[in-house]
Amino acid sequence: MAFFFEAVCVIRSLFTSDDFNYNTDGYDGDGAEDGKSQDSSETLPYIDESPTMSPQLCVSQGPDGEAVSPSPLEGDVEKGLEMKKLVLSGFLASEEIYINQLEALVLPMRPLKAAATSSQPVLTMQQIETIFYKIQDIFEIHKEFYDALLPSIQRWDEKVTVGHLFQKLASQLGIYKAFVDNYKNALETAEKCSQANNYFQKISETVSVKGPKDSKDSSTKSSMENLLYKPIDRVTRSTLVLHDLLKHTPKDHPDFPLLQDALRISQNFLSSINEEIDPRRTAVTTPKGEARQLVKDGFLVEVSESSRKLRHVFLFTDLLLCAKMKKTAVGRHQQYECKWYIPLADLTFQTLDDSDSCPSIQVLPEHEIEEMKMKISVLKNDIQKEKKAPKGQSRAERLRKKMNEQESWLLLQSPTIPFRIHNKHGKSYLFLLSSDYERAEWKESIQKLQKKDLQACMLSSVELQVLTSSCFKLRTVHNIPVTTNKDDEETPGLYGFLHVIVRSATGFQESANLYCTLEVDSFGYFVSKAKTRVFRDTAEPQWNEEFEIELEGSQYLRILCYEKCFDKSMLNKDDNEIVDKIMGKGQVQLDPQTVQSKNWHMDVIEMNGIKVEFSMKFTSRDLSLKRTPSKKQSGVFGVKINVVTKRERSKVPYIVRQCIEEVEKRGIDEVGIYRISGVATDIQALKLAFDTNTKDILVMLSDMDINAIAGTLKLYFRELPEPLLTDRLYPAFMEGIALSDPAAKENCMMHLLRSLPDPNLMTFLTLLEHLKRVAEKEPVNKMSLHNLGTVFGPTLLRPSESESAKGQHITCASDIWSHDVMAQVQVLLYYLQHPPISFAELKRNTLYFSTDV
Repeated sequence: MAFFFEAVCVIRSLFTSDDFNYNTDGYDGDGAEDGKSQDSSETLPYIDESPTMSPQLCVSQGPDGEAVSPSPLEGDVEKGLEMKKLVLSGFLASEEIYINQLEALVLPMRPLKAAATSSQPVLTMQQIETIFYKIQDIFEIHKEFYDALLPSIQRWDEKVTVGHLFQKLASQLGIYKAFVDNYKNALETAEKCSQANNYFQKISETVSVKGPKDSKDSSTKSSMENLLYKPIDRVTRSTLVLHDLLKHTPKDHPDFPLLQDALRISQNFLSSINEEIDPRRTAVTTPKGEARQLVKDGFLVEVSESSRKLRHVFLFTDLLLCAKMKKTAVGRHQQYECKWYIPLADLTFQTLDDSDSCPSIQVLPEHEIEEMKMKISVLKNDIQKEKKAPKGQSRAERLRKKMNEQESWLLLQSPTIPFRIHNKHGKSYLFLLSSDYERAEWKESIQKLQKKDLQACMLSSVELQVLTSSCFKLRTVHNIPVTTNKDDEETPGLYGFLHVIVRSATGFQESANLYCTLEVDSFGYFVSKAKTRVFRDTAEPQWNEEFEIELEGSQYLRILCYEKCFDKSMLNKDDNEIVDKIMGKGQVQLDPQTVQSKNWHMDVIEMNGIKVEFSMKFTSRDLSLKRTPSKKQSGVFGVKINVVTKRERSKVPYIVRQCIEEVEKRGIDEVGIYRISGVATDIQALKLAFDTNTKDILVMLSDMDINAIAGTLKLYFRELPEPLLTDRLYPAFMEGIALSDPAAKENCMMHLLRSLPDPNLMTFLTLLEHLKRVAEKEPVNKMSLHNLGTVFGPTLLRPSESESAKGQHITCASDIWSHDVMAQVQVLLYYLQHPPISFAELKRNTLYFSTDV
């Protein structure tokens, strides 16, 4: 099974970092250095097997240790074209070797099948099908690919395209998925057959492989186990070659989008394999001589003695161990201290109904979490500035240390989803996770191991100490996921809005009540952002729902598919506990070059035999808030507020009044009102209805989901050609909120309100009182004044394009949560926390103040 483990190590090495990087170091297991394994070179991510491969194409390391490939000289198109040809030539040569290896497996398969139907079979037909599963299909796919690629390279020039060939090859990776799923079974069957049949043993140990056309050796010998490993190795190498091809392909070349798509498909495929096949590079030996293997590890928040503690949890094949990092002196090796362990044979998943008492979960107000996010973003911005300033490195390091402390605090305080485990012969333990996806992964990994015939293992103090000491060497997650633990060159993620349409799902065995949730990562952890409606009693749900998800440095989108539980007797008392059954889960990487297109990007996530089809496109925050006046004279969206109120002969636009009325009528108790995304298609339907002054608008409002109505109101303010608090007054609002003297601030902030045009002021005061009434229900709807300020502040108050152009100091995407946004939130929060403000009172006081701003 050594080859199997090595194969997965290659796959794992590609996915241990947040960014998809590759290097020549192979995997960093014990005894493997400088790209060489103790056993063989099989674990190298990219080894070209062609004797004609140009040495310049070897992947080299940059100064920071990250792998880099030579790039063409700027403007030197011919050089770039030549490099691309060299990459393709090398890959084609290794493809020829791979095809010969596959053919070497196909050749003995045919006589073995013929013998299986005779009176003297070597193997049964079932054994043959298991050992050589999908080999013929893989051979035919790559033979066709090779035959199509060869003439393209032979007539090479700038007009030749090959992207469509790689895209087609990537689209057929489903065959590899089937092969990988059967791989372990194939090796075990081959081993058993070799032991039982001397003839097959001879065949499997000395398989003849035809050499390349230009090679002096006409053939080589290899074992069947070695050859069965090749397909797993090949898909990782193909993915790495796609990286090289993209580096040497101009973005305006027809190949570029096709190669990008092929790379995306390959990455998603490798990610799915990485989740499903998870053996470890190393293991420890139990006193009985058995291998205790590490299956999964990671950082979790444990509730211990009513306080949150960050733990490193290790799941072995027979036990779960919870440890914390010991404090050690500078220069000494770090060590773990075991807090507790549970044999898997004794581990159960506890619910509240099973326990007499449960530790109280302290949850911080959401506004404190949001404030910390803003502080972290400001620090990121300051660090970027200091790094560019002369002699700013020392200050940057101090800021980085401070940011590490704040990010660690955020990781500790953010999780709220309980994950309870119980020792049948002892106490219970409670972890808090930020994602139901993560909880499901831990639970599934444990349950999978519990299906085996496990015996309860009791460790002596010495055995426990040895095991705990080994954790430092065995761990696969080395650092908590904070920015300071990432390389500067790693992608900062996406900032803005991701539009996702969850279309449909197939592959369910029977009808059920089905829905999906969407999660994205930000600040080092995943958060649930949207949820489709429940599609009842179907095996083929057609949701076709669109969501707008705000991204804060996000790199991944996760989709979870649930079966809804309507049986009230099964509801858990804990509000955070999800009792609905997870039918499947999967994730995709948010590649900026793929999603930052004006067009929708369609994709499919495969999960446990279920396929969920969805589309997505990304809009940066700057573009999403860019206000373009409507060219139409009618309607309300994108039309100046004074034009709308004059036409309607009203003081406040009809759309604002109606949405507020509906929210207060039936949405004021809704958890996360104004924060939870409404279905985009519903919002667009309401927008059209208000724009066309549909007679049935009141009926639509009464029937529509309340989050869609809240979303329509937010969209109206966002699409105003000028923000409600006006471009002209924006700098003055920024200066006013920064004043230290309370009296001066009060004077200035009230004066600014009086300076607003009457329709803007009346609308703002109406919205202000509404938001205060919403916040009064905070114990129920979880929306504090600060939460509401965070939602509406950047929409009502935004710099004009001319003001934005002045801010050339902005250096990175994460500045969306920088000083300006914090100030925008603080302005709205100031008025929300202020005693009631009367329009008449403001106007009465106008005489006593200067009108200059």
